[in-house]
Amino acid sequence: MQEEKKTEDGLPEDSAPAQKTPAAGALWIMALDWLQALVWSVVIVALSFTFGLRLIGVEGNSMEPTLYDGDMLLVRSSLWGEPHCGDIVVLRKDAFVEMPIVKRVIATEGQTIDIDFSTGTVTLDGEVLEEPYLKEPTLTAGDMTFPFTVSPGCIFVMGDHRSESTDSRWTWLGEVDCRYVLGKAVWLIFPGPDESGRAAFGRIGGLN
Repeated sequence: MQEEKKTEDGLPEDSAPAQKTPAAGALWIMALDWLQALVWSVVIVALSFTFGLRLIGVEGNSMEPTLYDGDMLLVRSSLWGEPHCGDIVVLRKDAFVEMPIVKRVIATEGQTIDIDFSTGTVTLDGEVLEEPYLKEPTLTAGDMTFPFTVSPGCIFVMGDHRSESTDSRWTWLGEVDCRYVLGKAVWLIFPGPDESGRAAFGRIGGLN
């Protein structure tokens, strides 16, 4: 006759207590914790993109060689403060442009900008502006009259590729009310193809 197997407790193996499973209450609490974490994550991301940071892609070649078509930028909201000369900003106004455009601030309120289109020299309040970021001198004129003094609450913007940029040199855009500034571009997070046709990942980093 085969001997009945027993557990360490002396009970027959078939009668040993079944392995305990998590109680339904514990599973429900765990699910609530995950749901709460998910909701907070969504809220934080939404607040960041609404009031702090957003991603914007560059379209066109008006900011070469600083930025290229297809570059992805991290843009800090307009809550970052007043724009300053040299800042790269993102603008949008449904009345004159459907998509956000990226330009560089050349002058702010109260400053007087003058451009000698024969030499390509830009002066700001009588001082020649150093522009190491340019692709070429400012030889292309628009229909704005210079010298021009920027109105309160406005900025004057131009692209770094002056011959390919439609900007504040034309009256259709002109000086831009700061309320139309979405934010300041602070970081190149993913590069589009440059002049070589390749994405140069060494370009990733802070913007000047």
